[in-house]
Amino acid sequence: MNYCLAVEFLRALKRVLLGRKLASAQLSGTLLPKRIALPVFASDALSSVAYAPDEILITLSLAGMAAFTLSWPIAIAVGAVMLVVVLSYRQTVHAYPSGGGDYEVASTNLGKNAGLTVASALLVDYVLTVAVSISSGVQNAAAMIPALHGYERWVALGIILLLMLVNLRGIRDSGGIFAIPTYCFMFAVLAMAGWGFLRIFGFGEHLQAPTANLEVVGDSAYTSLTGVALVILLARAFSSGCAALTGVEAISNGVPSFREPKSKNAATTLALLGGIAVTMLLSIVTLANLTGLKLVDTTGGSHFTLNGQPVTENVTTAMGQLASTIFDGFPFGFYFTITATTIILFLAANTAFNGFPVLGSILSRDSYLPRSLHVRGDRLAFSNGIIMLALAAGGLVVLFDANVTALIQLYVVGVFVSFTVSQTGMLRHWAKLLKTETEPRERLKMRRSQLINTVGLICTGAVLVVVLVSKFTHGAYLAVGAMILVFIAMKAIHGHYMKVYQQIAVTPKDAHLLPSRVRAVVIVIMVNKPTIRAVNYALATHADMVEAVTAAADPDDTDAVLAAWEAENMTIPLKVLASPYREVVTPLFNYVKSIRSSNPRDVVAVYVPEYVVAHWWEQPLHNETGLILKARLNMLAGVIVTSVPYLLPSASRMVRDPLMLPESKDEQA
Repeated sequence: MNYCLAVEFLRALKRVLLGRKLASAQLSGTLLPKRIALPVFASDALSSVAYAPDEILITLSLAGMAAFTLSWPIAIAVGAVMLVVVLSYRQTVHAYPSGGGDYEVASTNLGKNAGLTVASALLVDYVLTVAVSISSGVQNAAAMIPALHGYERWVALGIILLLMLVNLRGIRDSGGIFAIPTYCFMFAVLAMAGWGFLRIFGFGEHLQAPTANLEVVGDSAYTSLTGVALVILLARAFSSGCAALTGVEAISNGVPSFREPKSKNAATTLALLGGIAVTMLLSIVTLANLTGLKLVDTTGGSHFTLNGQPVTENVTTAMGQLASTIFDGFPFGFYFTITATTIILFLAANTAFNGFPVLGSILSRDSYLPRSLHVRGDRLAFSNGIIMLALAAGGLVVLFDANVTALIQLYVVGVFVSFTVSQTGMLRHWAKLLKTETEPRERLKMRRSQLINTVGLICTGAVLVVVLVSKFTHGAYLAVGAMILVFIAMKAIHGHYMKVYQQIAVTPKDAHLLPSRVRAVVIVIMVNKPTIRAVNYALATHADMVEAVTAAADPDDTDAVLAAWEAENMTIPLKVLASPYREVVTPLFNYVKSIRSSNPRDVVAVYVPEYVVAHWWEQPLHNETGLILKARLNMLAGVIVTSVPYLLPSASRMVRDPLMLPESKDEQA
């Protein structure tokens, strides 16, 4: 396949996968109503009820059988914190509707370093969101399809690739695709909870989970359930359960994607998210207690026994056990629930795929990340940010072998850093406004918002301390280290951009500073059509001086070049540069450098003839000398390097470009 046909094939494939291009004027058509915004921005927090209860139960299993009775108080505490955070972020979306979210709040009220701290925490947390959600989804799928055991890593990578492609189609398309599965999941969980409570309390049935008859042997360090051991265990279980709060902040970053009135619709979506997520979380944990459901730490901290003998068989997730127990006579209910759970966990990563690119774009606009992240793709999505997120999350899945229990230890730290700093910034925000506001009704509203954010700060700050202390040695230090590295990298990128902008800024002297002379130098390797075209272009510029140079790397080749030059009756002189070490690039580079050194106010225009070939695999066979020479000459001040491409006839037949200049009759011959 020739190069041009390959390019056309890739373009066609891109259109099939991503859809037709969208003009910038069509951006308003991608805005989301609340019914679509809920699954787009809240799928992460909603789906966390599928693995947050698991992590609570797994952590409690370290203390043996008695600790499982503590799961419902922990779930209530997690639910309470979620409601406080939701109320706090409702204030944020009204105060900062531009989409900067926590980063904008922190930067505006606490300074750039605080903003970068939030940004680095969120970027790391978004990557972990994708890795954890996808890995958990694969584990739930394995409850329905046992053949997936052992292949979780590769299935997870395939799902990440699929999500990347869907999100590259644009936020409106991805929202429509994700809406139905998200609503199916909510219906499945609430229906399972309702039917389970009805069977237990209404019909008086004694439902037992598959693990109800098993005993749990925990870690001897926690089995006493007293003193410091109890506090540490509860802190670890609570911090793991707080994974349910991840994704709440995504709505504050996505306010610009809502339809008008943006802030009101975002706040309503936040309220729906909080109410639904807390209801589902408490329902699952309550049913787990009522059915005797148990889980253990598969890494060896705890294990099942039956009649004193260890049990090594695979045990499914809490959702899998509850669905099989509650829908024991209704197989469709089981498969519907597990399928919906699996899909929502895959789609939960969509929250990160919407939050990460938007935050990356804002940071890029502020010169803290590469400029390429600020550019929208063909479908008006921030394509480069989407691809970067997919690569980072895929790397984590491979590194941790799609193990949720291992990944969850890195999780939550970042989001609570952003929560805490953001609430601090909101307090500063209200304090500033209260200094100037005199209208009593408005002051009352501000005082109420300030009180909400104060409670939010106390709760999120306390949780952050608990998470850091309880998880630091279990893997959270890796997440903290990653945040520090991202922070340092963003500061370095910003420093580089500022240095470049300062160096290229126009001064009054620059606007009137003209070169004394322009000296044109044509590089000659062989005397052929590309070289003659380069000479003609150089002459057409009417430079003060035009000359051609070649390096005498090989005596026979040099004699051939001189003879051909004389035979063509060229109108400019050809200078031969000595090359005692048989080099080509170095003598040419040194000659141009010497011109600049001897005449600093002169500009040297170097013309490098190049071939344009027909096939991609032919490219490495040509232009190596020109590429190396251009790379070195670009480092010289006052030197302008011009590539003079010559389209070979074999290549011109492959290209049908109406803007391309026609060849002369001699060239066609």
